[in-house]
This record gives sequence, C-alpha cells and structure tokens, in this order.
Amino acid sequence: MLRFMPVGDSMTIGSAGEHTWRYRLWQHLCTAYGGPFTLVGPRETLHDPVTDAPTSYAYADPDFPRAHLAGWGEGWQHMAPLIGETVRSCRADVLLVSLGLIDLGFYTNAEQTAENVRAFIAGARAANPRVRVAVMPVIRNIRVEADPTFAEQVAHFNELLAKAVADLDDAGSPLLLVPPPASYDFHTDTYDGTHPNESGEHRIAGAFAEAMWREWGLGGPYGAA
Repeated sequence: MLRFMPVGDSMTIGSAGEHTWRYRLWQHLCTAYGGPFTLVGPRETLHDPVTDAPTSYAYADPDFPRAHLAGWGEGWQHMAPLIGETVRSCRADVLLVSLGLIDLGFYTNAEQTAENVRAFIAGARAANPRVRVAVMPVIRNIRVEADPTFAEQVAHFNELLAKAVADLDDAGSPLLLVPPPASYDFHTDTYDGTHPNESGEHRIAGAFAEAMWREWGLGGPYGAA
C-alpha cells in the first residue's frame, strides 16, 4: 500500500463545497496507478468560511480518502515542526507539498523560508529515511502581480527551493521539484486570485501527477476526469 500525504496551505485544504486538488489526484491515481494506495494525514476537514476554522466536511464529493496535512494560513514554518511525527504516525511514503505563499506573505523572507524547507525535509527523513517528497514552487497569484516586493521574494524563494531540492536529493529518499502547472492563470484558474477553482484543481493535481509519472514512474499521464 503506497501512502501519499498532501501537505499544504489554503490551496490544499480547500473550502466547504469544493472538490480540492487532492480529490482530483486521487481520481487520477485510481485509474493510473496499478497498485493499492491511499491518501493519509492527521486531518480530514475543509476550511469553513462561516466559522473561519477547519470544521467542514462538506466536500463536493466526500467519497475519497480525505486525509491530509494542510491548513488555512499555514506554511513551511508551521509544518516543519509537525512533519516528523506526522510521517511516522501516518506511515507516509510520498509527500505532495505545496507551501510557501503564506510564509512569504506573513512570516518569513525567502532565505528563512528556504531554511524551513530544509528542516521539513530533515524531519520527514528522520521519521522515514526512504520517504519521497514532491514539492511545488509557489505559483503566481494576484498578490504577485500587485506587489513587486512580494513578487521578488517569491521568485527568490523558488530559486532557493530548487537549490535545496538539488542539494538534498538522494537516491534512497528522492526529492522532486514539480514544474508549476502548465498554463496556470490565476485570472481563470482561481475564484479569488489565489484559491483554485475546478480548472485550477485539475491543473495542480495534473502537475503533481505528471511529475511523479515522468520522474518516478508512478501512475501515468494526467487526464482530467
């Protein structure tokens, strides 16, 4: 049983009424991966805009393994201290990570965020020395377009992220820098400039799926369901 753990911020946890890219990836793997697998993590809920808390189970389609490690307003800074015990307790084999927007927007600069990336990877490997980690760079959103200083930090962090992945990659515990979703456009692939709508969910899921297929031989080409 291959155990995938989605790790992320508001783009990964999703809001009440959504499918989430986690669901889209699960759908894909059901047809493309030729063995038993599941999604794991210590959390299952969506963010509830009414309570402003992760209290909703109102998935557009709840019939999938909803487990994850994602939170609205959480980033590398928040996940690095949690990842070791979470990997250990959930017996995660593959981490699918989309983080950084929150860190750079509210907590840490590019260099500090990159240090948290390295701490995260070290923590995950301490729990499972053979863990695989697929990491997506920060993708363009409305703030990147509106705030040049923030845009510079995002670009710099993405460079540091690529370096960290290259530096820390290991045959026994491979790291994968996931190319940003092809043709992703926050004007049309999000509902508010940041959070993915249906097309955005497919593009994010497809980016993870295509990267794992091409680099690790897991699954197959992504076809939107």
